[in-house]
Amino acid sequence: MPAQQGLTVAVTGPTGDLGIALVSALERSRRVKRIVGMARRPFDPKSRGWRKTEYRQGDVQDRASVRDAVRGADVVVHLAFTVLQASEATRTINVDGSRHVFEAAVREGAERICYASSVAAYGFYDDNPTWLTEDVPARGTAEFPYSAHKAEVEKVLGETLVRTERTHAWIFRPCIVAGPNADTFMRQIPYFQLSERLPEPVGRFLASMPVLKPVIPDVGPKFQLVHEDDVASAFVAGVLGRGSPGPYNLAARGPLTIGDVADVLGWYSFPVPDAALEATAEFLSRIPALPSAVSWLHAVRTPVLMRTTRAQKELGWRPKHTGKATVKEMIEAYRAEREPAP
Repeated sequence: MPAQQGLTVAVTGPTGDLGIALVSALERSRRVKRIVGMARRPFDPKSRGWRKTEYRQGDVQDRASVRDAVRGADVVVHLAFTVLQASEATRTINVDGSRHVFEAAVREGAERICYASSVAAYGFYDDNPTWLTEDVPARGTAEFPYSAHKAEVEKVLGETLVRTERTHAWIFRPCIVAGPNADTFMRQIPYFQLSERLPEPVGRFLASMPVLKPVIPDVGPKFQLVHEDDVASAFVAGVLGRGSPGPYNLAARGPLTIGDVADVLGWYSFPVPDAALEATAEFLSRIPALPSAVSWLHAVRTPVLMRTTRAQKELGWRPKHTGKATVKEMIEAYRAEREPAP
């Protein structure tokens, strides 16, 4: 594709963890002239030193505000998504809202759509290969609404693009996004919530250990992290039209276990056998306020590890942060933010 100069980029969800990293990266790109950030709550771009960015108040559920935000955009980046509270009740935001963004982008003549999908779009299936590539279908898992929504939105995007030959899509499937701004990750980890809600036999065992450091259960399977700045760099490549349209896996080097996270925290980790994990899931399933914790238990039992060869070859993407470095930076920032002022 020929290089474009002076790109106008519309971004939904510019104030989220990834949104901040991405807009900051777009601000530094010489090929990006103007950025329109649409969010439900007001924000001041100048407060972050953003000079190219304009604020548009809007909601992905409102077609008119979406149309206003993407009008005149060469590229539309869609990040807005309900993550932690994803449920059937949020399907209107996640799926229908995404449809509004994609349809508006096509209608207004955008050349590219860059969509933030997720490793969760693959779903958690025993017949998935040990290492996922972009050739594996994005099936989602119905019991895990976030996963199901991500897969369904990819399908909606494909259906929308059938109607046009002008607009093409770059779909990014990062693993868990972390970094200094991503305190959402800390709230996503169920282990911090489960320590006080484990079944009685497991709880008694943990209580018998010396109370020197906190203890978190380690259910075993490895997982991947990716630094928010590395994800942002992949998105910038898509915004600039590098590589070819289609899905791209994004993950840092070095899969992790919860034991690795515990080491960085300076905590203990405790291996949880399948029987105890089943009991924990059953226990939690009876607590109405914790459906997301049960979903994460189901998710982490099935390893979802991705190859990132395509992103490296086509986008020239090279993550600067390893998995361990990412979790260390995230935890240090999380703790520094919460330390009482002297």
